[in-house]
Amino acid sequence: MPKPFPLEFRRDVVAVARKHEQPLSQVAKDFGISESCLHRWLQLADIDDGIKPGVTSVETAEIRELKKRNRVLEQENEILRRAAAFFARDALPK
Repeated sequence: MPKPFPLEFRRDVVAVARKHEQPLSQVAKDFGISESCLHRWLQLADIDDGIKPGVTSVETAEIRELKKRNRVLEQENEILRRAAAFFARDALPK
């Protein structure tokens, strides 16, 4: 998978594309990206700027982190459950 472009580069490309001085295909060609990539960046920028409804990039990152934290907590909970069952088995009267 190719390395993602820096955020500053994306912002510059979107700013130039929003000026509407050149066709989008020419802007994409000038910056060395595909036209579909430029369209995607424009859509994401519109969502982040509140022009279109959707989940912003900040919210997406937060959701990703929360899902990761939830996964870790579930694993820790399962370990504690198994440990409690193990120790409870040894504590039973014979």
